[in-house]
Amino acid sequence: MNILVCIKQVPDTAKVKFCPETRTLLRESVENIMNPFDRHALEVALMMKDKVGAKVTCLSMGLPMATDVLKEAIAMGADDAALISDRALAGSDTLATSVTLAAGIKHLGEFDLILCGKQAVDGDTAQVGPEIAEHLGIPQITGALKLDYVDDRFVVERENESSIQTLACAAPLLVTVTKAEKEPRFASIKGKMKARKANVPILTAADLNLDPADVGLPGSPTQVKKSFTPEAPVINSEIINEEDIDVAVDMLFNKLVEAKIITR
Repeated sequence: MNILVCIKQVPDTAKVKFCPETRTLLRESVENIMNPFDRHALEVALMMKDKVGAKVTCLSMGLPMATDVLKEAIAMGADDAALISDRALAGSDTLATSVTLAAGIKHLGEFDLILCGKQAVDGDTAQVGPEIAEHLGIPQITGALKLDYVDDRFVVERENESSIQTLACAAPLLVTVTKAEKEPRFASIKGKMKARKANVPILTAADLNLDPADVGLPGSPTQVKKSFTPEAPVINSEIINEEDIDVAVDMLFNKLVEAKIITR
C-alpha cells in the first residue's frame, strides 16, 4: 500500500504579519511549525503503516525552509518526502494550491490513500483536501476521526454536525483528518538520524508542467480586500456587593436600565 500525506508548514498564528501590497502572509517573519491537523493525518498514515506495512510519502508546497517539517515527518516515521517550491507559486489561494499539489501527487506516482489535515490553522478554509480529490478524480471522505483497512476497503469514521458516520470505500481515496485515534508520536532517535541524512527533492512548476496562469497570484481567483487584527472590546464590569437580595436586584435592575439593556 502506498500512502501520501500532504503537510503544510504554517506560521505561529500568535505572531503573523501581512504584506500590505499583496495582502498575503509574510511567512519569513514568524516561527513556523507543522500544521497540527497535518500532524494528526501523518499519525493516521503511520498507524496504517504499522498495521499493513504501507509506504508513507509526504508532500509539501512552500518556501525551501518547509523542508524542516518534511524532515520532521521522516523523523516521525515517514519513508520519504518531496517539496514543491517555486517563486511562481507565491500568493496561491486554495484553488491554485490544490492544482499544484494534485500535479505533484501525479508526478510522484500512484497512491492508494491520500491523507490531508482537515484544515490549516493559518487559513481554516478546509478546501484544499477536497479540491485535490476533485482534480485527481477520486472519492473523498472529510472530517475523519478513525481510519481502518478491512476486506480491501478503507473504513472511516467521520464527524458530522450531529452524529458520527461510518463510511467504506475502496482505493484510491482521499481522506481529510480531524484527529487521530491517539496523539501523534514523537520522533525517535533512529528517525532523527534518518531525517538528518534524508535528501528532500525540490520540485518546480516547470517540473510539474504547470501553466503559470493556473498557479500563484495569476491562478488565484480569491482576492483579499482587507486584512486586520480585530481590537478586543472594552468591557466595563461592576460587582454588586450587597447582602440584601432585594436591594441587590433593584441595583442590578437600575444598572441595566441605565445601560439601555432593558426598559422599565
